[in-house]
Amino acid sequence: MPLTLRLALRDWDYITPLVLGDVSSPKLDIKVDRVGTLIPHVGKSDAYDAAETSFSRYTQMRIDGDDSVVGMPNFIMRGFRHRCVITTKDNPITTFAELAGKRIGVTGWRDSGNTWTRAALRREGVGVEDAMWYAGRLTEAHPITDRLDGFGRPGRIEAAPGERPMMELLKEGRLDAIFTPFMPDGYFAGNSGFRQLLPDFRAAEHRYFAEVGYVPGMHLIGLKAEFVAEHPWVMAELSALLDESQRVWLSKRRKYADTTPFMLDELLKSASELPEGWDASGFAANRRMIADFAEELHVQGILPRLMTPEELFPLDVDGSRTSAP
Repeated sequence: MPLTLRLALRDWDYITPLVLGDVSSPKLDIKVDRVGTLIPHVGKSDAYDAAETSFSRYTQMRIDGDDSVVGMPNFIMRGFRHRCVITTKDNPITTFAELAGKRIGVTGWRDSGNTWTRAALRREGVGVEDAMWYAGRLTEAHPITDRLDGFGRPGRIEAAPGERPMMELLKEGRLDAIFTPFMPDGYFAGNSGFRQLLPDFRAAEHRYFAEVGYVPGMHLIGLKAEFVAEHPWVMAELSALLDESQRVWLSKRRKYADTTPFMLDELLKSASELPEGWDASGFAANRRMIADFAEELHVQGILPRLMTPEELFPLDVDGSRTSAP
């Protein structure tokens, strides 16, 4: 009889084959709960055995000595960040370097994606101390919560004025740019008044990939340590199923690309412009990316010390121990 694993995931397109049962295992019965918000701490959850987990918050668990969650180096959310910086169409700024001294809004200070975006700015000479930062909700539809997460500093990192939606502040000229992984409703309308800050963000992302050799990972799979200890084979099985779901989905997307105009062109470009295996799971394939993220968290003041990839991921996707090179 297969083991049941209760898994919380966001609605990423490529988990569709897994959710529908097109990808399955005789050993593991995965019950996927599609969630809109990440589970704060799967180790303390009564509802789940594993969950999509913020890379940044997972590192905080590790440095705090919290071993109740085992991170599996299968990065379920990856993406370039250059496209995630937006501004108004009438703003003359077109480079990251021009954001020095400017007012930048972020949807959460310690969020993994925002950490990576600040890393991209840092490569262009704009560090945390070189801009004024505001953390807040993107639109009126988003809740008012503490998005500073203890990292606020008057005059440098503050809450958005009056907790007002940052898209309104951007439109009024009270912000010069916003970091956001998800474009707000209406953004794609021709008359939205907003644009990506970089006119050719794709070219910038190509240069970035040529320099670092990876697509940044924001979320990973976290499993309860006690669950893994009891069933050591689970990580390998789950990782293989996620990888297979992604392969099946990509095949279907290529076959049915006509549902979205120009999608075929994008799929052809992605296949030709990124090397095979760019999204590979596993510790070895992602070690440099893990190390760079740990360094950014330390440099940006989010982690008090530099952590090694082996400290962050003591186990590989197959459950074997990782070791320093």
